[in-house]
Amino acid sequence: MKMITINPERCTGCRLCELACSLKNVKEFNPSRARIQVIGFEELFSLPVMCFQCDKPYCAEVCPGGAIVRGEGTNIVKILKEKCMGCKTCMLACPFGGIVFSTQEKVAVKCELCDGSPECVSFCPTRALEFKEADIAMLNKKRAFTEKLKGIYEGIK
Repeated sequence: MKMITINPERCTGCRLCELACSLKNVKEFNPSRARIQVIGFEELFSLPVMCFQCDKPYCAEVCPGGAIVRGEGTNIVKILKEKCMGCKTCMLACPFGGIVFSTQEKVAVKCELCDGSPECVSFCPTRALEFKEADIAMLNKKRAFTEKLKGIYEGIK
């Protein structure tokens, strides 16, 4: 299984990932409609935020319409737009802010890895985003990174 890894120390905050994502998904350059969002923490660093394709996706567990499913064979967590009620419960359940609500489509949207070829990764000039085979070491790094993020978030609150 492949996953997007984030190297925050390489992210310059250029937001090309947002432009590539919005063009791929909604056919327009509109970063506010991207499935990835770059969050700036003052002038300290920038951090791309997206769906992490969790092993146990809370968003799917809480979805009352059964609109969030894991794709067979791909393992990608997807939102079935025809089943989405627009209740935003999944947004509340995601601990990483990886789901946003599309006011244009009236449904929740999230990164679905561009069906295995993520545009955000292709356009990242510093390789802050990489699409790699998930191995145990990388998964451990991801877990450590999310724990670090939790600590930063708690410190900001």
